[in-house]
Amino acid sequence: MVKKLNKTAASKKTNTPLKGSVRDSAQQIWQAGLGAFNKAQAEGTKAFEALVKEGVSLQRKTQSVAEEKISEATSKMSTMATDISSKASGQWDKLEGIFEDRVAKALNKLGVPSAKDVNALIARIDELNKSVQKLSVKAPAAKAVAKKVAKTAAKPVAKAAPKRAAARKRATTARPAAAA
Repeated sequence: MVKKLNKTAASKKTNTPLKGSVRDSAQQIWQAGLGAFNKAQAEGTKAFEALVKEGVSLQRKTQSVAEEKISEATSKMSTMATDISSKASGQWDKLEGIFEDRVAKALNKLGVPSAKDVNALIARIDELNKSVQKLSVKAPAAKAVAKKVAKTAAKPVAKAAPKRAAARKRATTARPAAAA
């Protein structure tokens, strides 16, 4: 047993430098890990900030591209809306024209005068009014002449009137005698 103890004691003496080197090595590994953790923590913050900056710039680029696409889409949609509205208004005008033609034909069949007929009648009435006004301006002069003619013509007619009345009386009295 003594031999065994001597062997273990001898091995302890030889193990001591090995133990020390293992212990030193473990401590260096531990310290290296702490240093790496500290460095990762410090650089991690820097890396995080760098990633945030990169994300912000990427977001700005993406937003500007999205705004360009939206403006393109908006302009295309407004162009399409304008085209569609012009086509629709053209179709609406055609439909309105067809409707007006059919209504005019129906009214014509019923004998209702058209707008052209009414306008022609209005123009004719205006012409007649002008003619009447011209004649009414000339009429006072014509009336004066007619009064003079009537006065001169009335005098001989008045003298002739009693002769005619007497002749009529004679004719009415002579008839019953002739009938008897």
